[in-house]
Amino acid sequence: MTKPILCIGELLIDFFCTDINSSLIEGEAFEKRAGGAPANVCATIANFGGKAIFSGKVGADPFGRFLKLTLDRQGVDTTHLKLDGDCPTTLAFVSLKEDGQRDFIFNRGADGRMTHADLDQNVIEQSSILHFGSATALLDAPFQTMYLETMWEANQANKFVSFDPNYRLDLWKRREVEFIGLAQKCIAMSDFVKVSDEELELITGTGIKDLAEATQKLHQLGAKVVAVTLGKQGTYISNGLESGIVESIPIKAIDTTGAGDAFVGAMLYQFVLKDNPHDVLSDMNTLKRFTDKSNQVAAHVCTKYGAFEALPAKNVIFG
Repeated sequence: MTKPILCIGELLIDFFCTDINSSLIEGEAFEKRAGGAPANVCATIANFGGKAIFSGKVGADPFGRFLKLTLDRQGVDTTHLKLDGDCPTTLAFVSLKEDGQRDFIFNRGADGRMTHADLDQNVIEQSSILHFGSATALLDAPFQTMYLETMWEANQANKFVSFDPNYRLDLWKRREVEFIGLAQKCIAMSDFVKVSDEELELITGTGIKDLAEATQKLHQLGAKVVAVTLGKQGTYISNGLESGIVESIPIKAIDTTGAGDAFVGAMLYQFVLKDNPHDVLSDMNTLKRFTDKSNQVAAHVCTKYGAFEALPAKNVIFG
């Protein structure tokens, strides 16, 4: 059994409108799915046989129990998932139109009430890697305070810290500057940072024309290794001294939901197989090999519907 990877963040219900080209006003049919980026990362790690521990908060309601059961079935350790009897599970409602525009309503619930006291310090000490990849954690206190404090403590304890900003425009409208500042604080404390090309442009303000220049700004903040996902072009991987683009595999994409989280989960799964994940940070050949495998996992996820259901079997990727 590999050493534990602890993922901290939101677990919520996504209600997707299945009525074609309908707004939330017009839509009547919705499909319920488990959501939350850290949960997707956990599921990927567990799918390949890693020990994934999820820490977050849901309501002690049918939705919260559904979410716990879903992670349990994926093989994720939910011992540290808190059920809040005073606040409902967080819900998101989404509809997508043919022109790419979408309606989005976010009903914040229990996930935002997570505090430092909800974290078991023993599990933090036992975990080899801590992943912070919540789209909602940085929005407001107390969750925001807990996230930043825990990341700082992990960094000071020389834990391997992973960060994915998971920027969502719908959540940060008119608060972009605040998001950039918070993301930069997190990047400064991280060993591994995964960003999309859009997030790289937003956080650095450099534009995406020069990947190397933009990525170096993240290294200057403190990031040891940066992975910039470029869609079908692959992933740009850099450790500050060496860099390069690792190509993806050709696929027919059906649903990209969870692909970035699957990439992160596959990377962390490979990191944790090493006696000391920090040793890999300076080894570009190994980083490129890890990235190639993770690109394959992300590509497979895009070929089916559902972040969990689309995960490939371990032997398909790792033999």
